[in-house]
Amino acid sequence: MRKAIQAVRGMNDLLPDVVERWQYIESVTRDVLSAYGYREIRLPVLEKSELFARSIGSETDIVEKEMYSFEDRSGDNLTLRPEGTAGVVRAGIENGFLHNQIQRLWYAGPMFRHERPQKGRYRQFHQIGVETFGVDSPDIDAELILICARLWRNLGLNGLTLQLNSLGTDESRKVYRGELVNYLKQLKSRLDDDSLRRLEKNPLRILDSKNPAMQKIISGAPSILDYLDEPSLRHFEMFGDYLKQAGISYAINHAMVRGLDYYTRTVFEWTTDRLGAQSTVCAGGRYDRLVEHLGGKPTPASGFALGMERLADLLALHSDGVRTKHPHAYMILLGEAAQKHGLMLSERLRDAELHIECHCGGGGLKAQLKRADRRGARFALLLGDEEIRNRSVSVKDLRDGGAQSSVSQEKLVEYLHEKLGRRSKT
Repeated sequence: MRKAIQAVRGMNDLLPDVVERWQYIESVTRDVLSAYGYREIRLPVLEKSELFARSIGSETDIVEKEMYSFEDRSGDNLTLRPEGTAGVVRAGIENGFLHNQIQRLWYAGPMFRHERPQKGRYRQFHQIGVETFGVDSPDIDAELILICARLWRNLGLNGLTLQLNSLGTDESRKVYRGELVNYLKQLKSRLDDDSLRRLEKNPLRILDSKNPAMQKIISGAPSILDYLDEPSLRHFEMFGDYLKQAGISYAINHAMVRGLDYYTRTVFEWTTDRLGAQSTVCAGGRYDRLVEHLGGKPTPASGFALGMERLADLLALHSDGVRTKHPHAYMILLGEAAQKHGLMLSERLRDAELHIECHCGGGGLKAQLKRADRRGARFALLLGDEEIRNRSVSVKDLRDGGAQSSVSQEKLVEYLHEKLGRRSKT
């Protein structure tokens, strides 16, 4: 026997029970974003590799080591998107909907990075991203935080911690970079291999190291907040004031730099201590120079992305969980005539907005009843030769002691709606 083909490492199947959690998150998120005036945009999974080298930064780990890139048959170098913001900006420039306009957009879909797979970190992962364009004041940054806070409430999640920092402008960050390098060079003998590699190319990324041996060095590093230019400092203070006014608590983390070069000023992360090493559930910030850097007119921008896998894992830990979507009724068909008649009767019930799972493939009464119970149906609808002759259905309540009634097919919709506590759709 030939060996079965398995999924690519780090690219996981989402089975139905998990998908139901995802659908719940997507539904709640869509409603929240709509309430704030955000509209959905859908983007290609493949982009030109240059887009990410120019936006994320050619010396970042993502571009240097993690992207899935290849040359296609036309000789174009393409990449499976490792994140969504660059694609939104590219679409905005290409389609002319960013300059001198305020846009509130969101997207959802898979991203790809060749990282070492572990729980909460996969090579194909999924994000919901939110992006705003055209507003340079801190009130829009605060709105993004309010969206997140409302989303956590509506999902029934608690225990998420908000961390903030500001990276200032390119100019102030350059000054800070010099001070940070001077500090780290004094401790060069104590730096790990990753930090030594980053010291000359991208020293701010050393602050994001997860190596426990590096934490004492990082905690003693100079704070970027001490090097902010006056406008960036005022922006950050006003941002904090908005959050305090809204009753949202936060902690300032001066070591937070994020892994993408395009961030300026505000950066933030929502974290949890319930998912092990992969603690960040949602992260984002401002990227005021990115549109111009990719060839558009100067446009202020900010946004965030939340990780679906981690959010779904967090949701699963809550005792109330997510209600599985069970059918209202399971149609049990006994005999060839019932199989033909039952399919059409099920359609009529669905027309009345009832969720009906119709048995297919034959089988005896006992086996079909077991299937109906496993599927979590409230009712079993039994249809056999006698019911067809009488134009009736035997209705068995699977959640109320197994009481059974004979109901005419003409009254079946009304009967089921009444039992379900719903207004009849007839």
